[in-house]
Amino acid sequence: MTTVCYRPEGLEQLEAQTNFNKRELQVLYRGFKNECPSGVVNEDTFKLIYSQFFPHGDASMYAHYLFNAFDAAQSGSVKFEDFVAALSVLLRGSIHEKLRWTFNLYDINKDGNINKEEMMDIVKAIYDMMGKYTYPVLKEDAPKQHVEVFFQKMDKNKDGVVTLDEFIESCQEDDNIMRSLQLFENVM
Repeated sequence: MTTVCYRPEGLEQLEAQTNFNKRELQVLYRGFKNECPSGVVNEDTFKLIYSQFFPHGDASMYAHYLFNAFDAAQSGSVKFEDFVAALSVLLRGSIHEKLRWTFNLYDINKDGNINKEEMMDIVKAIYDMMGKYTYPVLKEDAPKQHVEVFFQKMDKNKDGVVTLDEFIESCQEDDNIMRSLQLFENVM
C-alpha cells in the first residue's frame, strides 16, 4: 500500500507570501513533516499534537477552534502552506493582521461578528484547556464574568455583537493586549 504525500508550493512562493525567509521555511517544513509525514494534518492529529502542550487540561475544544482558523479553506485538513500563513501572521504580522486573525478565530460561525455565545464557547474552551489546577482557583462563573467584561469593553454600540472594527479598536486601546501581541515577535 502506498501513501500519497502532499508536497507544498515552492519555497520562493511561500517566502514571497509570508514573513519568513527560505531557511526559516526549511526549518518549519522539517518540523511539520516530522509531526505530519503525509504533509497534511487532519483535525484529530492536530488535537493530539496541541494537547501535548496542555497536559493538565482538556485542549480538544480550543484545538478544534484553532484548527478551523488554520484551515482557512475549510477543507478539513491543514497543509504546510496554511500552517505557515497562520504562523507568519501570528509571529511576524502587523498588529492589524494579528487582531484580524484572532477575530476570525473567535468568530466561530464566520458571520463577521462575535456574539456572546461564541465568546462563551471560546472562553470555556480556554478554561478547559488550562485545567482544574490553576492558581488562584477559578470560580465556577469565571467564564461568564470574563465574557461580560469582554462585551462591556468591546461592544461599543451595545448591540449585542462585536464587529471586527469594534474588536480592533478596543484591542488597540488596551495596553495589555497590545503587549501580548508582541510577545512572540522575536521567535525563530
